Amino acid sequence: MSEQLVIAAIGHRGDGVAQTSAGPAFVSYVLPGETIEAEADAAHVDRRILQKILVASGERIEPICPHFGVCGGCALQHWQAEPYRIWKRQLVVDALRQDGIDAPVDDLIDAHGAGRRRVVLHARRRTHDVLEVGFAAPRAHRIVAIDKCPILAPGLDHAIPAAWAIADTLKTIRKPLDIQITATDNGLDVDVRGSGPLSPPETAALARVAGRNRVARITRHGELVAQQAVPTVMLGRARLTLPPAAFLQATAEGEHTLARLVAQHCDGARMVADLFAGVGPFALRLAERARVFAADSDEPATAALGRAAASTPGLKQVEAQARDLFRRPLMPLELKRFDAVVFDPPRQGAEAQARQIAASKVSRVVAVSCNAATFARDARILIDGGYRLSAVTPVDQFRYSPHVEIVARFDR
Repeated sequence: MSEQLVIAAIGHRGDGVAQTSAGPAFVSYVLPGETIEAEADAAHVDRRILQKILVASGERIEPICPHFGVCGGCALQHWQAEPYRIWKRQLVVDALRQDGIDAPVDDLIDAHGAGRRRVVLHARRRTHDVLEVGFAAPRAHRIVAIDKCPILAPGLDHAIPAAWAIADTLKTIRKPLDIQITATDNGLDVDVRGSGPLSPPETAALARVAGRNRVARITRHGELVAQQAVPTVMLGRARLTLPPAAFLQATAEGEHTLARLVAQHCDGARMVADLFAGVGPFALRLAERARVFAADSDEPATAALGRAAASTPGLKQVEAQARDLFRRPLMPLELKRFDAVVFDPPRQGAEAQARQIAASKVSRVVAVSCNAATFARDARILIDGGYRLSAVTPVDQFRYSPHVEIVARFDR
């Protein structure tokens, strides 16, 4: 049975929110002020499925992708840029307020740049003759097959054909595959997950696929299958060889923007700790002006960081250490030698490390986050420990999504 709803706002997940007698209802692909007709979602009691827009918002625009609304990858292609930017900045303001933090928040920086340089495509063979490669449908396990994606950077121009070719080569595979593809300076770096052991003929066939699709390297769960070139990226002045399935910021512009803000906040520091450092997008740039201690639980990433630092002339000393900072955060005594500490954790935040920083004497802390809620929690810990939140900058490298990056500075 359908009902009419008026959309009051866009929620923190990018869905429209309407008030009903049973409480808030969430609807995808709508805008504030719109009157819609919707049906109940049998799988989610608080959700509705959009059937028809009765009164459209003046802020509604035509999506740039024909798959929008069917593919689950983008939430907000239908919204004009300026109200979208205001909403995304407000996500950070609201998250801080929920933790009792009232701090000035800068305008949102657009860091989409040329587009996403990494993508995970899913592949499933429904029958021997029917193959699907694409993205997951919204809140479903179904795959939406695609042949192009307008938010990908030019470096991923061959990513989707390569994923189709790889999935088609593994004809005996019945389980879904995840195909992670990263654009590097030397071609596509591909890691396949879910395939199980490969037979010699499959390995040889994948090597041929690599040759036809500008693929630098194919790995399976990080194990080398085929390589035509060493996948490398430039991080500041350093050329880094990517470990298989390595994490990079979603866009090159996003990485440059975050690194620039981090460097600005660390200006003048002679010894910097870069925690949750990954392959070193901050550490390798910071080392142009300061000695750096870099730590991350990902051992291949820290090893690659160390090699890149050692082979780059003109950098100051970089000490790279594999360390689980969730279980073994740097303690106040260890933090004593640093003029500044940078931390950039995964989405779950850095609660354990933040508590140790709060108990330390470090005068300057720079926090980078991809989750406004866990950032606010960690910020509250630092503020309660005596720090002052002096700068907050939201950065948008996930255009059309509810995800926002944050760079913040704390001083004591």
